[in-house]
Amino acid sequence: MSVDQNLSRWTEQIAREFSLVQKNVDAVASLLEEGATIPFISRYRKEMTGSMDEVMIANIRDRIEQLRELDKRKEAVISSIEKQGKLTPELLSAIAKAETLAEVEDLYLPYKPKRKTRASAAKEKGLEPLAEKIFLQNEKVDVETFAASFIDAEKGVNTLEEALEGARDIMAEWISENQEARKNIRELFWKEGVVESRLLKGKEEEGQKFKDYFEWTEPVSKTPSHRMLAMRRGEKEGILILDIYPNEETSIATLDRQFIKSSGAVAEQIALAIKDCYKRLLRPSLETEVRIESKMKADEEAIKVFCTNLKELLLAAPLGQKNVLAIDPGFRSGCKVVCLDKQGKLLYNTNIYPHEPQRESAKSKGIIKDLCEQYNIEAIAIGNGTASRETESFVRSIGLTNRILIVMVNESGASVYSASDVAREEFPTHDVTVRGAVSIGRRLTDPLAELVKIDPKSIGVGQYQHDVDQIKLKQGLDDVVMSCVNSVGVEVNTASKELLAYVSGLNASIAKNIVEFRNQNGPFKKREDLMQVPRLGEKVFEQAAGFLRIREAENPLDASAVHPESYVIVEKMAKDLGCEVKDLMSSTELRKQLDLTKYITDKVGLPTLTDIVAELEKPGRDPRESFEVFSFTEGVNTIADLKIGMKLPGIVTNVTNFGAFVDVGVHQDGLVHISHLSDKFIKDPNEVVTVQQKVFVTVTEVDVPRKRIALSMKADPFAEPTPSAKPQKGKRENDRRKPDNKPEQSMEEKLALLVNKFKK
Repeated sequence: MSVDQNLSRWTEQIAREFSLVQKNVDAVASLLEEGATIPFISRYRKEMTGSMDEVMIANIRDRIEQLRELDKRKEAVISSIEKQGKLTPELLSAIAKAETLAEVEDLYLPYKPKRKTRASAAKEKGLEPLAEKIFLQNEKVDVETFAASFIDAEKGVNTLEEALEGARDIMAEWISENQEARKNIRELFWKEGVVESRLLKGKEEEGQKFKDYFEWTEPVSKTPSHRMLAMRRGEKEGILILDIYPNEETSIATLDRQFIKSSGAVAEQIALAIKDCYKRLLRPSLETEVRIESKMKADEEAIKVFCTNLKELLLAAPLGQKNVLAIDPGFRSGCKVVCLDKQGKLLYNTNIYPHEPQRESAKSKGIIKDLCEQYNIEAIAIGNGTASRETESFVRSIGLTNRILIVMVNESGASVYSASDVAREEFPTHDVTVRGAVSIGRRLTDPLAELVKIDPKSIGVGQYQHDVDQIKLKQGLDDVVMSCVNSVGVEVNTASKELLAYVSGLNASIAKNIVEFRNQNGPFKKREDLMQVPRLGEKVFEQAAGFLRIREAENPLDASAVHPESYVIVEKMAKDLGCEVKDLMSSTELRKQLDLTKYITDKVGLPTLTDIVAELEKPGRDPRESFEVFSFTEGVNTIADLKIGMKLPGIVTNVTNFGAFVDVGVHQDGLVHISHLSDKFIKDPNEVVTVQQKVFVTVTEVDVPRKRIALSMKADPFAEPTPSAKPQKGKRENDRRKPDNKPEQSMEEKLALLVNKFKK
């Protein structure tokens, strides 16, 4: 295995940055270049990579891409300078050694083609020699006398001040293009810079959702992702004015120390040039750079949050293959009811009207009872949208047998699916209401298989997903979906083409071919049969085979995660023990007799052999947790039913940097602020909760008009926080909302304090 010259240089740098073994990074890079997927490399090439996990492999892939883009920019910069005839060996070496894009751009700045500037205009007037003389800082030079010699009406220099001003413009540009100066001020921006957001005059009423940021100041280095994205959105919508800057006096003093090496009139001119340079050139330039970089960091954090939440949602516990009756609830338009078989096939659909205004309660009960008997229903899935709690109460009042589970299902994104091309292709003769109800039912039996049909951004577990870099967001979400699909494995004879498209090595086109081949020729009997599918060649088969399952195959290994390339190893193990492969899979005693060291080769080591034995023990095991039935508190159906102090069961629907949103069954998620996730203050909400987790919360605030609910997971949510538990947050400079030190506070005062903290 070899890597080209550039790739070898990149992998050497990556190995150093991540403290990895060089040959392992080389192996990952080569496998990626050859088209191997991250799940395949992580699962089936452990010996080559040193058992790297998917996260590290993805980090290597992304870093290679960053270094590739950096090299492209270096080449473009070198070419541009070379065409100008100004490329020196020293400059070429400096550009080659630059490790960041900012360093490259700083080196390129003096040679970058510019539109007409004040400095270039001054040079055209012949003032560059004056600037050079002053910049040399010879204190013996009489600045005014020397500058007077440059007064020339024909060139547009009419006065002494015009000559000196032109010279200062030239010096200001030199200072702004100085690599060390830019580096020092850039560091000041990150170390001491602040983000300041303020309200645009006359936008008070229109911008109420950005009220927290009408007067907000905090260090840019400590600004969390969600606040940076919120302020940028407010700026984009014309509500806020946003600035990022360090202390001006400190910045100018830093430049003074670097450039002023004299005193008197010469030093005075340079000081004026520095001040002008900072205000007119350096600060705007570096603020733009810091805004871009801080946005990138905020995007990365937001995407990370989104990906973490999506993974938890996709890997939610499946009910499994059951006959399901699914209901998409509604009031005036009624409830759409569908019946699905164990494979999720639509068998029947109808409408019932148990609520206002029709109130056909008795008739609706009869329909549900009949359908449960006719289709041997084992579970009822109810969407958690409008009229969900009322519909749940109605269904529970029917008196169905206890063997029928009644489950509330998160329907976020179901409407997106129902109107999609995928849904229209699957159900061309049914309307969106039927498709939506089917999606709700299928989500109960297998969330992963159904959710892959929906754009992840529409599932509702993100944070400012429409504000972040959409290309990076898609890459991150695709990685998560692929990881989840392949970690669970896919039954090739029942999977939809949407699910198959996320299998390692496959794409939408090959997935479609698999389904068509299956429909025309019947179910696949063994993994090798996949090679007959059009466009599914040896390379694709190598990438995909281990993640595809054939439950009823003649070879029991075809239902496992053992890769076909390793079948010969398992067969040798069985032969050595004098048994069949199926016996080895069913007998713990036989597996205990295996000496794995006997099967180590130059390509197969203990990591792979250990995985094989684990898979033989539980072939095709599903890594998802077992399904548990969950119920909301009866009688609490709307936000108006909530009372402060209520303790309720809930399900985490979204986790963000500032806390977690919890569904308590009132059609409006409540927020558990990060400071109320646990009795001990934490920095990362994912340390405490995950999406789909079942929790108990206490209601601490209810704002019905604004549809806001504040919740707490602390043992005593109304207790004063201890100093060690207080979150370290950015503060407004003129914040006056600190509580008075009273000997004792009433419950109302404590609640008001808690509400204010939540609003912050």
